[in-house]
Amino acid sequence: MMKYAGRIQLRDRGQTCQRVGKRQVRKLSCKVSRHLIEKRLSIDFEHLKLTPDYVYFAAPSAFEEMSVAYDDSIGVEVSSDSFWEVGNYKRTVKRIDDGHRLCTDLMNCLHERARIEKAYAQQLTEWARRWRQLVEKGPQYGTVEKAWTAVMSEAERVSELHLEVKASLMNEDFEKIKNWQKEAFHKQMMGSFKETKEAEDGFRKAQKPWAKKLKEVEAAKKAHHAACKEEKLAISREANSKADPSLNPEQLKKLQDKVEKCKQDVLKTKEKYEKSLKELDQGTPQYMENMEQVFEQCQQFEEKRLRFFREVLLEVQKHLDLSNVAGYKTIYRDLEQSIRAADAVEDLRWFRANHGPGMAMNWPQFEDEEWSADLNRTLTRREKKKATDGVTLTGINQTGDQSLPNKPSSVSSYEKTQSYPTDWSDDESNNPFSSTDANGDSNPFDEDTTSGTEVRVRALYDYEGQEHDELSFKAGDELTKMEDEDEQGWCKGRLDNGQVGLYPANYVEAIQ
Repeated sequence: MMKYAGRIQLRDRGQTCQRVGKRQVRKLSCKVSRHLIEKRLSIDFEHLKLTPDYVYFAAPSAFEEMSVAYDDSIGVEVSSDSFWEVGNYKRTVKRIDDGHRLCTDLMNCLHERARIEKAYAQQLTEWARRWRQLVEKGPQYGTVEKAWTAVMSEAERVSELHLEVKASLMNEDFEKIKNWQKEAFHKQMMGSFKETKEAEDGFRKAQKPWAKKLKEVEAAKKAHHAACKEEKLAISREANSKADPSLNPEQLKKLQDKVEKCKQDVLKTKEKYEKSLKELDQGTPQYMENMEQVFEQCQQFEEKRLRFFREVLLEVQKHLDLSNVAGYKTIYRDLEQSIRAADAVEDLRWFRANHGPGMAMNWPQFEDEEWSADLNRTLTRREKKKATDGVTLTGINQTGDQSLPNKPSSVSSYEKTQSYPTDWSDDESNNPFSSTDANGDSNPFDEDTTSGTEVRVRALYDYEGQEHDELSFKAGDELTKMEDEDEQGWCKGRLDNGQVGLYPANYVEAIQ
Protein backbone atom coordinates (compact mmCIF):
# COMPACT_ATOMS: atom_id res chain seq x y z
CA MET A 1 0.00 0.00 0.00
CA MET A 2 1.22 3.46 -0.83
CA LYS A 3 2.13 5.79 2.01
CA TYR A 4 0.45 9.12 1.59
CA ALA A 5 1.70 12.25 3.32
CA GLY A 6 0.26 15.73 3.30
CA ARG A 7 -3.13 17.40 3.65
CA ILE A 8 -6.33 16.55 1.83
CA GLN A 9 -9.40 18.74 1.52
CA LEU A 10 -12.67 16.98 2.24
CA ARG A 11 -15.62 17.76 0.01
CA ASP A 12 -19.15 16.52 -0.30
CA ARG A 13 -19.67 13.17 -1.99
CA GLY A 14 -19.15 13.32 -5.72
CA GLN A 15 -16.69 16.26 -5.63
CA THR A 16 -12.92 16.16 -5.98
CA CYS A 17 -10.00 17.77 -4.18
CA GLN A 18 -7.93 20.13 -6.30
CA ARG A 19 -4.28 20.89 -5.57
CA VAL A 20 -3.51 24.63 -5.48
CA GLY A 21 -0.75 25.22 -7.99
CA LYS A 22 0.07 26.10 -11.58
CA ARG A 23 0.29 22.57 -12.85
CA GLN A 24 -2.78 20.43 -13.13
CA VAL A 25 -2.21 17.18 -11.31
CA ARG A 26 -3.57 13.83 -12.11
CA LYS A 27 -6.63 12.90 -10.03
CA LEU A 28 -7.11 9.44 -8.64
CA SER A 29 -10.24 8.03 -7.07
CA CYS A 30 -9.57 5.71 -4.20
CA LYS A 31 -11.75 4.26 -1.53
CA VAL A 32 -10.05 5.15 1.73
CA SER A 33 -11.21 3.88 5.08
CA ARG A 34 -12.08 6.36 7.78
CA HIS A 35 -9.66 4.67 10.15
CA LEU A 36 -6.76 5.10 7.71
CA ILE A 37 -7.52 8.79 7.19
CA GLU A 38 -7.73 9.47 10.92
CA LYS A 39 -4.52 7.54 11.57
CA ARG A 40 -2.39 8.88 8.73
CA LEU A 41 -3.65 12.46 8.47
CA SER A 42 -4.93 13.04 12.02
CA ILE A 43 -8.40 14.14 10.87
CA ASP A 44 -11.12 14.13 13.52
CA PHE A 45 -14.32 13.29 11.68
CA GLU A 46 -16.43 13.64 14.82
CA HIS A 47 -15.18 17.18 15.29
CA LEU A 48 -15.69 18.05 11.61
CA LYS A 49 -19.05 16.24 11.55
CA LEU A 50 -18.09 14.59 8.22
CA THR A 51 -18.76 10.96 7.35
CA PRO A 52 -17.83 10.48 3.67
CA ASP A 53 -17.89 7.07 2.05
CA TYR A 54 -15.39 8.05 -0.61
CA VAL A 55 -12.67 10.68 -0.43
CA TYR A 56 -11.09 11.95 -3.62
CA PHE A 57 -7.54 13.23 -3.37
CA ALA A 58 -4.48 13.87 -5.51
CA ALA A 59 -1.82 11.44 -6.60
CA PRO A 60 1.26 10.67 -4.43
CA SER A 61 3.47 13.10 -6.30
CA ALA A 62 0.98 15.83 -5.72
CA PHE A 63 0.88 15.07 -2.01
CA GLU A 64 4.58 15.72 -1.75
CA GLU A 65 4.01 19.18 -3.13
CA MET A 66 0.94 19.78 -1.02
CA SER A 67 2.75 18.84 2.18
CA VAL A 68 4.42 22.24 2.15
CA ALA A 69 1.08 24.04 2.25
CA TYR A 70 -0.07 21.78 5.03
CA ASP A 71 2.95 22.56 7.19
CA ASP A 72 2.79 26.32 6.60
CA SER A 73 -0.88 26.59 7.52
CA ILE A 74 -0.21 25.41 11.05
CA GLY A 75 1.25 28.75 12.15
CA VAL A 76 -1.51 31.03 10.84
CA GLU A 77 -2.27 33.69 13.44
CA VAL A 78 -5.81 34.50 14.41
CA SER A 79 -6.63 38.20 14.31
CA SER A 80 -6.78 39.60 17.81
CA ASP A 81 -9.52 41.75 19.35
CA SER A 82 -7.09 44.36 20.62
CA PHE A 83 -7.84 48.06 20.59
CA TRP A 84 -4.69 48.61 18.53
CA GLU A 85 -5.98 46.53 15.62
CA VAL A 86 -7.15 48.53 12.64
CA GLY A 87 -10.78 49.56 13.07
CA ASN A 88 -11.15 48.31 16.63
CA TYR A 89 -11.47 51.88 17.92
CA LYS A 90 -15.10 51.82 16.76
CA ARG A 91 -16.18 50.40 20.12
CA THR A 92 -14.92 53.57 21.77
CA VAL A 93 -16.72 55.70 19.21
CA LYS A 94 -19.92 53.72 19.68
CA ARG A 95 -19.79 54.46 23.40
CA ILE A 96 -20.57 58.12 22.62
CA ASP A 97 -23.79 57.13 20.84
CA ASP A 98 -24.57 54.77 23.71
CA GLY A 99 -24.21 57.70 26.13
CA HIS A 100 -26.95 59.63 24.33
CA ARG A 101 -29.21 56.56 24.34
CA LEU A 102 -28.54 55.99 28.05
CA CYS A 103 -29.67 59.54 28.81
CA THR A 104 -32.92 58.80 27.01
CA ASP A 105 -33.28 55.51 28.88
CA LEU A 106 -32.76 57.23 32.22
CA MET A 107 -35.40 59.83 31.39
CA ASN A 108 -37.84 57.08 30.42
CA CYS A 109 -37.05 55.30 33.68
CA LEU A 110 -37.81 58.39 35.78
CA HIS A 111 -40.91 59.16 33.75
CA GLU A 112 -42.28 55.71 34.40
CA ARG A 113 -41.51 55.99 38.12
CA ALA A 114 -43.29 59.36 38.21
CA ARG A 115 -46.40 57.77 36.71
CA ILE A 116 -46.25 55.08 39.40
CA GLU A 117 -45.98 57.73 42.13
CA LYS A 118 -48.96 59.60 40.71
CA ALA A 119 -51.08 56.47 40.40
CA TYR A 120 -50.19 55.44 43.95
CA ALA A 121 -51.13 58.89 45.27
CA GLN A 122 -54.47 58.74 43.48
CA GLN A 123 -55.17 55.28 44.86
CA LEU A 124 -54.34 56.42 48.39
CA THR A 125 -56.65 59.43 48.08
CA GLU A 126 -59.52 57.38 46.69
CA TRP A 127 -59.03 54.72 49.36
CA ALA A 128 -59.01 57.32 52.14
CA ARG A 129 -62.12 59.06 50.83
CA ARG A 130 -64.11 55.85 50.48
CA TRP A 131 -63.19 54.45 53.87
CA ARG A 132 -63.68 57.75 55.64
CA GLN A 133 -67.28 57.75 54.45
CA LEU A 134 -67.75 54.13 55.47
CA VAL A 135 -66.38 54.75 58.94
CA GLU A 136 -68.41 57.92 59.46
CA LYS A 137 -71.61 56.16 58.39
CA GLY A 138 -70.77 53.00 60.28
CA PRO A 139 -71.54 52.06 63.89
CA GLN A 140 -68.09 52.92 65.24
CA TYR A 141 -68.10 55.87 67.64
CA GLY A 142 -66.02 57.89 70.03
CA THR A 143 -62.25 58.04 70.28
CA VAL A 144 -61.75 54.78 68.39
CA GLU A 145 -63.62 56.30 65.46
CA LYS A 146 -61.22 59.24 65.56
CA ALA A 147 -58.24 56.87 65.64
CA TRP A 148 -59.66 54.96 62.69
CA THR A 149 -60.19 58.10 60.61
CA ALA A 150 -56.63 59.17 61.51
CA VAL A 151 -55.43 56.28 59.33
CA MET A 152 -57.28 57.83 56.38
CA SER A 153 -55.77 61.21 57.20
CA GLU A 154 -52.33 59.59 57.09
CA ALA A 155 -53.08 58.22 53.62
CA GLU A 156 -54.17 61.64 52.37
CA ARG A 157 -51.03 63.32 53.70
CA VAL A 158 -48.77 60.57 52.33
CA SER A 159 -50.55 60.92 48.99
CA GLU A 160 -49.56 64.58 48.91
CA LEU A 161 -45.93 63.63 49.57
CA HIS A 162 -45.94 61.14 46.69
CA LEU A 163 -47.36 63.79 44.40
CA GLU A 164 -44.44 65.98 45.45
CA VAL A 165 -42.08 63.11 44.60
CA LYS A 166 -43.68 62.83 41.18
CA ALA A 167 -43.30 66.57 40.64
CA SER A 168 -39.65 66.47 41.72
CA LEU A 169 -38.83 63.59 39.38
CA MET A 170 -40.39 65.27 36.37
CA ASN A 171 -39.74 68.96 37.01
CA GLU A 172 -36.21 68.63 38.39
CA ASP A 173 -34.51 65.33 37.57
CA PHE A 174 -36.14 64.67 34.20
CA GLU A 175 -35.59 68.22 32.98
CA LYS A 176 -32.01 68.21 34.28
CA ILE A 177 -31.14 65.12 32.21
CA LYS A 178 -32.94 66.49 29.18
CA ASN A 179 -31.02 69.77 29.29
CA TRP A 180 -27.66 68.04 29.86
CA GLN A 181 -28.27 65.69 26.96
CA LYS A 182 -29.08 68.63 24.72
CA GLU A 183 -25.92 70.47 25.76
CA ALA A 184 -23.58 67.44 25.59
CA PHE A 185 -24.72 65.92 22.28
CA HIS A 186 -25.09 68.00 19.12
CA LYS A 187 -27.10 66.46 16.30
CA GLN A 188 -25.89 66.92 12.75
CA MET A 189 -27.74 67.07 9.47
CA MET A 190 -26.69 63.57 8.50
CA GLY A 191 -28.09 62.08 11.69
CA SER A 192 -24.93 61.39 13.67
CA PHE A 193 -23.62 63.46 16.56
CA LYS A 194 -20.85 65.99 16.26
CA GLU A 195 -18.94 64.33 19.12
CA THR A 196 -19.15 60.94 17.42
CA LYS A 197 -17.83 62.28 14.14
CA GLU A 198 -14.97 64.09 15.85
CA ALA A 199 -13.91 60.92 17.65
CA GLU A 200 -14.21 58.88 14.45
CA ASP A 201 -12.12 61.35 12.46
CA GLY A 202 -9.54 61.59 15.24
CA PHE A 203 -9.02 57.84 15.44
CA ARG A 204 -8.95 57.45 11.65
CA LYS A 205 -6.37 60.21 11.29
CA ALA A 206 -4.20 58.74 14.05
CA GLN A 207 -4.40 55.24 12.61
CA LYS A 208 -4.10 55.97 8.92
CA PRO A 209 -0.24 56.18 8.63
CA TRP A 210 0.29 53.09 10.74
CA ALA A 211 -2.45 51.19 8.92
CA LYS A 212 -0.76 52.01 5.59
CA LYS A 213 2.55 50.63 6.80
CA LEU A 214 0.80 47.60 8.23
CA LYS A 215 -0.71 46.95 4.83
CA GLU A 216 2.77 47.08 3.28
CA VAL A 217 4.02 44.65 5.89
CA GLU A 218 1.21 42.24 5.12
CA ALA A 219 1.93 42.45 1.41
CA ALA A 220 5.66 41.87 1.98
CA LYS A 221 4.92 39.01 4.30
CA LYS A 222 2.63 37.39 1.79
CA ALA A 223 5.19 37.77 -0.98
CA HIS A 224 7.97 36.32 1.20
CA HIS A 225 5.88 33.32 2.21
CA ALA A 226 4.93 32.70 -1.38
CA ALA A 227 8.62 32.80 -2.39
CA CYS A 228 9.44 30.33 0.38
CA LYS A 229 6.79 27.96 -0.88
CA GLU A 230 8.09 28.18 -4.43
CA GLU A 231 11.60 27.47 -3.16
CA LYS A 232 10.48 24.37 -1.28
CA LEU A 233 8.53 23.15 -4.28
CA ALA A 234 11.51 23.68 -6.59
CA ILE A 235 13.79 21.80 -4.20
CA SER A 236 11.27 18.97 -3.99
CA ARG A 237 10.99 18.72 -7.78
CA GLU A 238 14.79 18.69 -8.13
CA ALA A 239 15.09 15.90 -5.58
CA ASN A 240 12.43 13.83 -7.32
CA SER A 241 14.01 14.36 -10.73
CA LYS A 242 17.27 12.75 -9.60
CA ALA A 243 15.43 9.49 -9.02
CA ASP A 244 13.67 9.69 -12.39
CA PRO A 245 15.90 8.24 -15.16
CA SER A 246 13.57 9.46 -17.90
CA LEU A 247 14.63 13.10 -17.46
CA ASN A 248 17.54 14.42 -19.61
CA PRO A 249 20.32 16.74 -18.31
CA GLU A 250 18.69 19.80 -19.84
CA GLN A 251 15.53 19.25 -17.80
CA LEU A 252 17.62 18.71 -14.67
CA LYS A 253 19.47 21.96 -15.38
CA LYS A 254 16.19 23.85 -15.61
CA LEU A 255 15.09 22.46 -12.28
CA GLN A 256 18.39 23.50 -10.68
CA ASP A 257 18.12 27.01 -12.16
CA LYS A 258 14.57 27.21 -10.80
CA VAL A 259 15.88 26.40 -7.34
CA GLU A 260 18.53 29.11 -7.52
CA LYS A 261 16.03 31.68 -8.73
CA CYS A 262 13.63 30.80 -5.93
CA LYS A 263 16.38 31.21 -3.36
CA GLN A 264 17.16 34.69 -4.68
CA ASP A 265 13.44 35.60 -4.56
CA VAL A 266 13.32 34.42 -0.97
CA LEU A 267 16.24 36.64 -0.04
CA LYS A 268 14.75 39.68 -1.80
CA THR A 269 11.28 39.24 -0.31
CA LYS A 270 12.77 38.60 3.12
CA GLU A 271 14.78 41.80 2.93
CA LYS A 272 11.73 43.77 1.85
CA TYR A 273 9.62 42.12 4.53
CA GLU A 274 12.13 42.96 7.25
CA LYS A 275 12.46 46.51 6.02
CA SER A 276 8.72 47.17 6.00
CA LEU A 277 8.39 45.54 9.42
CA LYS A 278 11.17 47.76 10.77
CA GLU A 279 9.45 50.86 9.43
CA LEU A 280 6.22 49.72 11.04
CA ASP A 281 7.97 49.23 14.38
CA GLN A 282 9.46 52.68 14.15
CA GLY A 283 6.05 54.25 13.54
CA THR A 284 4.29 52.27 16.27
CA PRO A 285 5.21 54.58 19.21
CA GLN A 286 3.87 57.63 17.39
CA TYR A 287 0.79 55.64 16.40
CA MET A 288 0.17 54.63 20.01
CA GLU A 289 0.65 58.19 21.23
CA ASN A 290 -1.82 59.62 18.73
CA MET A 291 -4.37 56.94 19.50
CA GLU A 292 -3.96 57.53 23.23
CA GLN A 293 -4.67 61.24 22.78
CA VAL A 294 -7.90 60.66 20.93
CA PHE A 295 -8.89 57.92 23.35
CA GLU A 296 -8.23 60.19 26.32
CA GLN A 297 -10.56 62.81 24.84
CA CYS A 298 -13.27 60.15 24.61
CA GLN A 299 -12.54 59.13 28.18
CA GLN A 300 -12.96 62.70 29.39
CA PHE A 301 -16.29 63.01 27.61
CA GLU A 302 -17.47 59.71 29.10
CA GLU A 303 -16.25 60.76 32.54
CA LYS A 304 -18.51 63.82 32.39
CA ARG A 305 -21.49 61.61 31.59
CA LEU A 306 -20.71 59.12 34.35
CA ARG A 307 -20.27 61.86 36.94
CA PHE A 308 -23.46 63.52 35.80
CA PHE A 309 -25.39 60.25 36.07
CA ARG A 310 -24.06 59.76 39.59
CA GLU A 311 -25.14 63.27 40.54
CA VAL A 312 -28.62 62.83 39.08
CA LEU A 313 -29.14 59.45 40.74
CA LEU A 314 -28.21 60.96 44.09
CA GLU A 315 -30.85 63.64 43.53
CA VAL A 316 -33.36 60.93 42.64
CA GLN A 317 -32.49 59.10 45.85
CA LYS A 318 -33.13 62.22 47.90
CA HIS A 319 -36.50 62.74 46.24
CA LEU A 320 -37.55 59.12 46.71
CA ASP A 321 -36.39 58.84 50.32
CA LEU A 322 -39.39 60.14 52.27
CA SER A 323 -37.77 59.21 55.58
CA ASN A 324 -35.64 62.36 55.33
CA VAL A 325 -38.71 64.58 54.90
CA ALA A 326 -39.64 66.28 58.17
CA GLY A 327 -43.34 66.20 57.32
CA TYR A 328 -43.19 62.46 56.74
CA LYS A 329 -42.11 61.78 60.31
CA THR A 330 -44.74 64.20 61.60
CA ILE A 331 -47.48 62.26 59.80
CA TYR A 332 -46.75 59.05 61.65
CA ARG A 333 -46.11 60.81 64.92
CA ASP A 334 -49.58 62.37 64.69
CA LEU A 335 -51.06 59.04 63.66
CA GLU A 336 -49.52 57.32 66.67
CA GLN A 337 -50.82 60.02 69.01
CA SER A 338 -54.32 59.73 67.56
CA ILE A 339 -54.36 55.98 67.98
CA ARG A 340 -52.94 56.10 71.52
CA ALA A 341 -55.60 58.68 72.40
CA ALA A 342 -58.32 56.09 71.86
CA ASP A 343 -59.86 55.30 75.26
CA ALA A 344 -62.24 52.38 75.59
CA VAL A 345 -63.47 53.52 79.03
CA GLU A 346 -64.34 56.97 77.71
CA ASP A 347 -66.17 55.53 74.72
CA LEU A 348 -68.18 53.18 76.94
CA ARG A 349 -69.04 56.06 79.24
CA TRP A 350 -70.18 58.15 76.28
CA PHE A 351 -72.34 55.35 74.90
CA ARG A 352 -73.89 54.78 78.31
CA ALA A 353 -74.77 58.46 78.64
CA ASN A 354 -76.14 58.88 75.10
CA HIS A 355 -77.63 55.50 74.25
CA GLY A 356 -77.75 53.56 77.51
CA PRO A 357 -79.07 53.77 81.05
CA GLY A 358 -77.45 57.18 81.46
CA MET A 359 -80.02 58.85 79.19
CA ALA A 360 -82.60 61.23 80.68
CA MET A 361 -86.19 59.96 80.98
CA ASN A 362 -89.52 61.74 81.48
CA TRP A 363 -91.17 59.16 83.64
CA PRO A 364 -95.01 59.04 83.63
CA GLN A 365 -96.65 61.36 86.17
CA PHE A 366 -100.20 62.08 87.28
CA GLU A 367 -101.90 64.53 84.97
CA ASP A 368 -105.12 66.53 85.39
CA GLU A 369 -107.96 65.68 83.05
CA GLU A 370 -108.16 69.27 81.79
CA TRP A 371 -104.90 68.84 79.92
CA SER A 372 -105.24 68.44 76.20
CA ALA A 373 -104.66 65.09 74.62
CA ASP A 374 -101.92 66.74 72.59
CA LEU A 375 -99.82 66.74 75.74
CA ASN A 376 -99.71 62.96 75.59
CA ARG A 377 -97.95 62.99 72.27
CA THR A 378 -94.27 62.53 71.67
CA LEU A 379 -91.49 64.73 72.91
CA THR A 380 -91.39 68.07 71.14
CA ARG A 381 -88.81 68.79 68.50
CA ARG A 382 -87.07 71.23 70.82
CA GLU A 383 -86.70 68.62 73.53
CA LYS A 384 -85.31 66.15 70.99
CA LYS A 385 -82.83 68.72 69.81
CA LYS A 386 -81.61 69.17 73.36
CA ALA A 387 -81.25 65.42 73.81
CA THR A 388 -79.48 64.56 70.56
CA ASP A 389 -78.00 67.88 69.36
CA GLY A 390 -78.86 66.94 65.78
CA VAL A 391 -81.26 65.24 63.42
CA THR A 392 -81.14 63.55 60.05
CA LEU A 393 -83.99 64.28 57.64
CA THR A 394 -84.90 61.58 55.15
CA GLY A 395 -87.62 61.01 52.65
CA ILE A 396 -87.50 64.58 51.29
CA ASN A 397 -88.56 64.79 47.66
CA GLN A 398 -87.17 67.84 45.89
CA THR A 399 -89.10 69.49 43.09
CA GLY A 400 -87.91 72.14 40.72
CA ASP A 401 -84.32 73.28 40.20
CA GLN A 402 -83.87 74.82 43.65
CA SER A 403 -81.43 73.20 46.07
CA LEU A 404 -82.67 71.87 49.36
CA PRO A 405 -81.48 73.78 52.44
CA ASN A 406 -78.87 72.15 54.68
CA LYS A 407 -80.05 70.33 57.80
CA PRO A 408 -78.24 70.14 61.14
CA SER A 409 -76.02 67.04 61.50
CA SER A 410 -75.70 64.87 64.57
CA VAL A 411 -72.65 64.68 66.85
CA SER A 412 -72.00 61.00 66.31
CA SER A 413 -72.17 58.90 63.18
CA TYR A 414 -73.83 56.27 65.31
CA GLU A 415 -76.83 58.52 65.87
CA LYS A 416 -77.06 59.09 62.12
CA THR A 417 -77.72 55.44 61.56
CA GLN A 418 -80.34 55.06 64.28
CA SER A 419 -84.01 55.13 63.23
CA TYR A 420 -86.62 56.30 65.66
CA PRO A 421 -89.89 54.35 65.83
CA THR A 422 -92.81 55.94 64.04
CA ASP A 423 -95.53 53.93 65.72
CA TRP A 424 -95.52 55.60 69.13
CA SER A 425 -98.92 55.48 70.84
CA ASP A 426 -100.85 58.45 72.16
CA ASP A 427 -101.87 56.34 75.11
CA GLU A 428 -100.50 57.82 78.35
CA SER A 429 -99.43 54.42 79.61
CA ASN A 430 -97.24 53.84 76.54
CA ASN A 431 -95.93 57.38 76.01
CA PRO A 432 -93.01 58.23 78.24
CA PHE A 433 -92.94 61.82 77.02
CA SER A 434 -96.47 62.86 77.97
CA SER A 435 -95.63 65.13 80.91
CA THR A 436 -94.39 68.69 80.98
CA ASP A 437 -90.69 69.41 80.92
CA ALA A 438 -88.62 70.35 83.92
CA ASN A 439 -89.11 74.07 83.41
CA GLY A 440 -92.88 73.75 83.45
CA ASP A 441 -93.29 74.59 79.74
CA SER A 442 -96.35 73.05 78.24
CA ASN A 443 -96.64 71.15 75.00
CA PRO A 444 -96.17 73.56 72.06
CA PHE A 445 -98.91 71.75 70.20
CA ASP A 446 -101.54 72.96 72.70
CA GLU A 447 -103.60 75.42 70.71
CA ASP A 448 -104.79 77.14 73.85
CA THR A 449 -101.26 78.36 74.56
CA THR A 450 -100.59 79.57 71.04
CA SER A 451 -99.53 83.19 70.93
CA GLY A 452 -98.56 85.57 68.14
CA THR A 453 -100.02 86.48 64.76
CA GLU A 454 -100.82 83.67 62.33
CA VAL A 455 -99.31 84.07 58.85
CA ARG A 456 -100.17 82.22 55.65
CA VAL A 457 -97.13 80.60 53.99
CA ARG A 458 -96.52 78.54 50.86
CA ALA A 459 -94.27 75.42 50.70
CA LEU A 460 -91.16 75.69 48.48
CA TYR A 461 -90.27 71.98 48.64
CA ASP A 462 -91.84 68.65 49.36
CA TYR A 463 -91.49 67.56 52.96
CA GLU A 464 -92.57 64.32 54.60
CA GLY A 465 -92.75 64.35 58.36
CA GLN A 466 -90.56 61.78 60.12
CA GLU A 467 -92.29 62.06 63.49
CA HIS A 468 -95.89 62.33 64.73
CA ASP A 469 -95.31 65.95 65.65
CA GLU A 470 -94.18 66.93 62.11
CA LEU A 471 -96.30 68.07 59.18
CA SER A 472 -96.16 66.65 55.66
CA PHE A 473 -96.83 68.77 52.58
CA LYS A 474 -95.98 69.18 48.90
CA ALA A 475 -94.33 72.07 47.14
CA GLY A 476 -96.97 74.74 46.47
CA ASP A 477 -99.25 73.77 49.36
CA GLU A 478 -100.40 76.60 51.63
CA LEU A 479 -100.52 76.40 55.41
CA THR A 480 -100.70 78.69 58.44
CA LYS A 481 -97.64 79.58 60.50
CA MET A 482 -98.72 79.73 64.13
CA GLU A 483 -95.41 80.57 65.80
CA ASP A 484 -92.15 82.17 64.81
CA GLU A 485 -89.01 80.12 64.03
CA ASP A 486 -87.19 78.74 67.10
CA GLU A 487 -83.44 78.55 67.61
CA GLN A 488 -83.24 75.17 65.85
CA GLY A 489 -84.92 76.46 62.66
CA TRP A 490 -88.41 74.92 63.17
CA CYS A 491 -91.83 76.56 63.06
CA LYS A 492 -95.18 75.46 64.37
CA GLY A 493 -97.98 75.50 61.81
CA ARG A 494 -101.39 74.21 60.85
CA LEU A 495 -102.53 72.59 57.64
CA ASP A 496 -105.86 73.42 56.07
CA ASN A 497 -107.23 70.11 57.37
CA GLY A 498 -106.55 71.28 60.90
CA GLN A 499 -103.45 69.18 61.63
CA VAL A 500 -100.97 71.01 63.83
CA GLY A 501 -97.23 70.24 63.92
CA LEU A 502 -93.69 71.33 63.22
CA TYR A 503 -92.00 71.97 59.87
CA PRO A 504 -88.62 73.38 58.71
CA ALA A 505 -88.83 77.16 58.54
CA ASN A 506 -86.71 77.42 55.39
CA TYR A 507 -89.01 75.08 53.47
CA VAL A 508 -91.72 77.76 53.15
CA GLU A 509 -92.10 81.42 52.23
CA ALA A 510 -94.63 83.97 53.30
CA ILE A 511 -97.51 84.63 50.89
CA GLN A 512 -97.41 88.26 49.84
